[in-house]
Amino acid sequence: MIKMLEGIFVPHVTPFDEEEKINRDILTELIQYFEDVGITGFVTLGSNGEFPYLNLSEKLDVLEIVRNSTKKPVIAGVTENSTKETLELARKAWDIGVDALLIAPPFYFKPRDSEIFAHYSLIAGKIDAPVIIYNVPKFTGINIGLEIIERLVYEHSNIMGIKDSSGSIGRIVELIRRVGNEIAVLAGTADVILPALLLGASGAVVAIANVAPRLCVELYNAFTEMKLERAKKLQILINQLNEVLVKKLNQVSAIKEAMNMRGLAVGYPRMPSLPLSENEVREVERVLIETGLL
Repeated sequence: MIKMLEGIFVPHVTPFDEEEKINRDILTELIQYFEDVGITGFVTLGSNGEFPYLNLSEKLDVLEIVRNSTKKPVIAGVTENSTKETLELARKAWDIGVDALLIAPPFYFKPRDSEIFAHYSLIAGKIDAPVIIYNVPKFTGINIGLEIIERLVYEHSNIMGIKDSSGSIGRIVELIRRVGNEIAVLAGTADVILPALLLGASGAVVAIANVAPRLCVELYNAFTEMKLERAKKLQILINQLNEVLVKKLNQVSAIKEAMNMRGLAVGYPRMPSLPLSENEVREVERVLIETGLL
């Protein structure tokens, strides 16, 4: 099962039309595009999928479209703010036929360590599906404790991976040391793909794969073929994109703007996120030109 998580997964956006409705046709085309460039699999309803802005019906609709559009692995983001609702969405997603569930911690009332453990433990114990822990302090404000993760992994055999988006290579190394023989450790930020792979991570789930999927896939392939000079050059290019699209600007707005520029008509984010300003659009255009994507 861990082998399923080797490679580059795209946490793809949710395309919207001008009325902020899900653009089903573009979503189907997008999945085909990512398949054609060699993406390993899909993370649907992750952060870049704007899951907090979708209702339950829309989430299930998106999952069904993606599941029906590909035979590659589909990992469903099922994060909700209560354990009860997370479990409900997890069961519905599993019934649709996804391959694994990605779960970030609740992020409104900040849970204590004991509550985070209880949240994951109850879900993993009640659903017979592979679970991937999603550590994303940028959005949740919570950096899940290493002790909690270690305990969860050794108490629940269906916890099969962790996507760590802390951006800390030191933390990723420690995860690999503690649980790397039991689960897949996935880099969750594009600026640490190569370092994480070199240290034992099995793959990556990164926002930049929406904009530059070929570069991300080529980086992974260069690593597996031990063409490390090529891998280094690709990592530097990817970092340049990441600095602007993910770190400097509104991530979802910038990723969608860059995709639109590259001919992928994914529309704009749902409010309260706004399209980029004219100056920001120029900045996105500049970095795409400098990295050879326009």
